[in-house]
Amino acid sequence: MGDGATLGARNGLLAQLRRPPGGRDARIMLGAQLLDRTGSGVWSASSVLYFTFVVGLDVRRLGLLLGVAGVAGIAGSPLAGWLAGRFPVRALLIGCHLLRVATLCLMLVCTRFDVLLAVVAVTYLGDRAAKTLEMLFATRVAGDRRSEYQALTRSAANAGVAVGAGIAAIGLAVGSAAAYAALILGNALSFVLAAALVWRTHEPRAHGRVAARSTDAAPGAPRSPWRDRGYLRFVLLDIPMNLDDSILNVGLPLWLVGHTSAPHAIVPAFLAINTVLVVVLQLRVSARFRGPRRAAAVVLLYGLTLLGGCVAVAVATGGGAWRASVALLGAALLVTAAELVRSVSSWELAVSLAPEGSRAAYLGVAGMAQSVQKSAGPLLLTGVVMAAGPAGWLALGAAVAGLSVVQRRGCLRRLEGLTSVNAPAQQARS
Repeated sequence: MGDGATLGARNGLLAQLRRPPGGRDARIMLGAQLLDRTGSGVWSASSVLYFTFVVGLDVRRLGLLLGVAGVAGIAGSPLAGWLAGRFPVRALLIGCHLLRVATLCLMLVCTRFDVLLAVVAVTYLGDRAAKTLEMLFATRVAGDRRSEYQALTRSAANAGVAVGAGIAAIGLAVGSAAAYAALILGNALSFVLAAALVWRTHEPRAHGRVAARSTDAAPGAPRSPWRDRGYLRFVLLDIPMNLDDSILNVGLPLWLVGHTSAPHAIVPAFLAINTVLVVVLQLRVSARFRGPRRAAAVVLLYGLTLLGGCVAVAVATGGGAWRASVALLGAALLVTAAELVRSVSSWELAVSLAPEGSRAAYLGVAGMAQSVQKSAGPLLLTGVVMAAGPAGWLALGAAVAGLSVVQRRGCLRRLEGLTSVNAPAQQARS
């Protein structure tokens, strides 16, 4: 284990949260993200039931609502990246928090479906934009230690989601319209408090803009990520490198219920395993695989680990309750392990593969990979993979493993190209 991992093990998670890379501003931002994710945990656990039992949406309209919201979320990342190249990221992030406060409050008074559709879409757009802006903030305040900061972010975020889910459970147990309204207002309050904390930070690099001047970019680097085929290829291949999210939250529960004899009571264990392991291990994993070349190498490990998880799901089919339970819990462990290494590789490579002078716009495009996966991943699993039975899971695992080989090679090739281009410029400045 490297020096970074040893340091992380010695100091511990709580000590690292008190002294994160980036100092005071990073510590305040972590607190804001904890509050944000606590509110998001409340929303994730209660929103579908609210729309069903309080608003009265049927399955068709609920599916349309969530589908449109997912598409709007895809647009949030590149929009945030484009705006961050022109306006202060701190002000934009505060604006995203307050935008979601307004839309959540509007949901409580919306009676027409078309109005509700627009309100929820704007909420999801603001959510994805906020996550991209947090990523941009981290690249500036944490510098070369951005992987360590990302690990702390994920640990804090998972803890927040767990707390939010617990709060939501109380409201759902009551089940009244007033209880659902209180949960939504609680989510809105979390965004108000997060915005107040962001207000206490300073704009990264104190120049009012996240993006550096275009003249700082590497010679010959495209100014727009939309014209950079190499980076777009990375983003496209990063979509299947995020499938662990849909497998854990959609694939495993549905497969357990519909295709195995495992007891339904173990479904919450999937989320519990994921939350605990991410909080406990993310910092160690990130310290072990720091740097762009290690991040590129670990992409293959992601593919192989996810393949193992898919094999475990296939094995769970057709056996007894014990065999199915053990296999599915093993699959949850492997999918979580894939998530741990994916969070390192996707984050580090999205930053390292982007020209420094155009990083804001590039990272906005990179953020689309997660948004697209969240929209398309459940459809892929339910409409294709699960329809094909155990063979569908094996094919999915093999396909992701194969694409991880392609992604790894492409990233290493681009890193070598960026190194050769930047070396003369660095020598000239020295």
